[in-house]
Amino acid sequence: MHEDYLEQLKAQADPDRAEGMRQYHKVDRAYLGLSNPQIDALCKTWRAQMDTEARVALSAALWRTDIYEARLAAAKLLTQARIRPDDSAAWDLIASWPPDFDSWAIADHACMAGQKRLVADPSRLDTVAQWVTSDHMWTRRAALVITLPWTKQNHPKPAESKARDRILGWAATLVPDHQWFIQKAIGWWLRELSKHDADRTTAFIDTHGDRMKPFAVKEALRHLRKK
Repeated sequence: MHEDYLEQLKAQADPDRAEGMRQYHKVDRAYLGLSNPQIDALCKTWRAQMDTEARVALSAALWRTDIYEARLAAAKLLTQARIRPDDSAAWDLIASWPPDFDSWAIADHACMAGQKRLVADPSRLDTVAQWVTSDHMWTRRAALVITLPWTKQNHPKPAESKARDRILGWAATLVPDHQWFIQKAIGWWLRELSKHDADRTTAFIDTHGDRMKPFAVKEALRHLRKK
């Protein structure tokens, strides 16, 4: 079945743009040269044509192709606040993807889909907790990117506040990991948190900032230093 949808992606291929994307992303895989709006338009049409079970099946098949645009489409098909029924199928598929992550663009699109499923059922954070100690850098990074919704509340409910502290604990665990993408993710999470919870952000930096890379500290405090 997925071959028909893959052909729709390939029909809009732009070889010149694809080569530029290959050089930019620096990951050896097939690129078709589609833009995000082109993929969005196709996915919007596909979502309207199928139920959740079919979308999960198509997402799984597109992901397995390892084509850049197909993996983005796989994530976009499942990026939806409400999925009916929201059984475990969509989340289980998304949660199976991090070991395959090898570039920020694919990882971030997949995490956007995962964010919606986590907000729908925060008990799924128990799965994400296991990623923090993974041997795979991109999986560790995903634990922070996929939990960005917990930075957004100005007045978190008790459960949200508890989850926020839990994720900050994961960030603290990752502080000694000085790989650029990990430090960037810590800074990114704290930067977003600082817009809504300056106290927790500054407390984290006061406690852990001396063991973080300077650029990550600067990123975390970017909005606070403007005040």
